[in-house]
Amino acid sequence: MLRYIARRLLELIPTTFGILVLTFVLFHVVGGSPALAVLGKNATKESIAAFNARYGYDKPLLVNTEKGASLFDSQFCNFVGNLAKGDFGVSTQYDEPVADILKRGVGPSLSLTVPILVGGTVVALSLALLCAAFRGGWLDRTVLVGSTVLMSVNYVVWVLAGQFFLAFKGGLFPIWGYENWFYLALPVIIGVVSGLGVDVRFFRTAILDEIYKSYVRTARAKGLSGTTILVKHVLRNSLIPIVTYISLAIPYLFTGSLLLESFFGIPGLGNVSLNAIHSADMAVVRAVVVLGALLYQTVNLATDLLYAWLDPRVRLG
Repeated sequence: MLRYIARRLLELIPTTFGILVLTFVLFHVVGGSPALAVLGKNATKESIAAFNARYGYDKPLLVNTEKGASLFDSQFCNFVGNLAKGDFGVSTQYDEPVADILKRGVGPSLSLTVPILVGGTVVALSLALLCAAFRGGWLDRTVLVGSTVLMSVNYVVWVLAGQFFLAFKGGLFPIWGYENWFYLALPVIIGVVSGLGVDVRFFRTAILDEIYKSYVRTARAKGLSGTTILVKHVLRNSLIPIVTYISLAIPYLFTGSLLLESFFGIPGLGNVSLNAIHSADMAVVRAVVVLGALLYQTVNLATDLLYAWLDPRVRLG
């Protein structure tokens, strides 16, 4: 186990370096001049030069070949070196360290996305278990039809409909703001409902893949009740695809929900990222991209370790 973890951690080094190179190329080469994106096409040469000097864009891209200068005094080397120290640069929009902006946004994002993930998973898994227990019956067919309807409605429609009918017309929830937990109630409900369709159908399929296997027939022959078989045996053996499915959403817990945060005025990382894109604040966008990529790699490693704990037949090597 320890050797496997050590090997996977070592594999993170070249993968992370490749992500950093790709991120640097996308935002510094393909993306054009950051100074023109922020200052506009009518900016003077003096203002562009001052902007580039302020944020380090006046240095060579990869290596510095100027006489008397350090070879590593370049945009890319400084970018990697600052990241190693936890320095994501300075925001051109707020003129403050990006790390401080990210710290302020993590709390609101987690307060929104964690209830959506936990609540959506519990509700979807409960409905999937009911569908499996009464498969082929009216309850199963009703849930499948409802799931198809939920999948067919666009995410933005749920947001706009919730704000109009429940907040504006009904007055049940506040439309905008982040003052207390009640302001999160409507976006959490919308996030849970909008994702139920896909979640229920996936969980139902994973459970039904197990329910027809021979060990289930053996358990029935031994006289175990249907509830015990479904919860204690079938659910446990179907957890690997379910855990894989859930793990894909975990990085979004930290990077936030772009639409929900922007529509409801929640100052999380999703809202910060969207504002950074609109204002061409590449330091913030780049930091969110790198952070998301690192989270994906970490979650993948944790998921693999969880496989071995859930299923003794899985061997990590």
